[in-house]
Amino acid sequence: MRAFKNIMVIRPDNRAANELRPISFQTGFAANATGSVLASYGDTRVICAASLEDRVPGWMKQQGIKGGWLTAEYSLLPYSTLERKPRELVKGRPEGRTVEIQRLIGRALRAVLDLSRMDGFTLWIDCDVLQADGGTRTASISGAYVAAQLAVRKLIAAGRLRESPFTDSVAAVSAGVYQDEPILDLNFIEDKDASVDANFVMTGSGRFVEIQSAGEEATFDAPQLQRMLALAQEGLQKISRLQCEALA
Repeated sequence: MRAFKNIMVIRPDNRAANELRPISFQTGFAANATGSVLASYGDTRVICAASLEDRVPGWMKQQGIKGGWLTAEYSLLPYSTLERKPRELVKGRPEGRTVEIQRLIGRALRAVLDLSRMDGFTLWIDCDVLQADGGTRTASISGAYVAAQLAVRKLIAAGRLRESPFTDSVAAVSAGVYQDEPILDLNFIEDKDASVDANFVMTGSGRFVEIQSAGEEATFDAPQLQRMLALAQEGLQKISRLQCEALA
């Protein structure tokens, strides 16, 4: 068994192995959205906006499924990366990575929603990356929850929803193995050079929604996975508190 005490991994920004980047949620960032936030994980910045639509997807009507729905869209803006990234609209279809991330955002938020309380409505979540420095999907999930909560509160106040459909909060963070040691909340340099990359999605009550973990042409052992899990749990508790502070 490996020991993980007193780890002195040298990170590019001199953070400790269990240290998050500066994280913030600036609410009310997009004036025309029902709820919005600028989610920042260090130099990664994502605008997350929530809007309500007075209808549900056609497949729900066709299958006779009651309740409402939540769906998400995700995009990297052309200037979010070091080299300009062409808009996917020009290509005519989203990339596989984009589809994967927006499905992950949707799954994460639906895990803490009682969709029966949104009967006849669809809550749209739009996540647009202004600046990418690692962890755009995790920042999107955490920010999307804050934006959706703000939207729900506004809709309840306006009488469009009777009660909140949320049953819990949800947040996400990355962990990985860098320089042969597990670390929390990887930035781009760390993510690029990591031998293992993982993403953890967890509710405010401590239940996991999803764990994604893969070796980058490498393998990892059970103690490393356990350490990444412990780091993620510690970090997600802190992020959950930051979400609560933003919503307060």
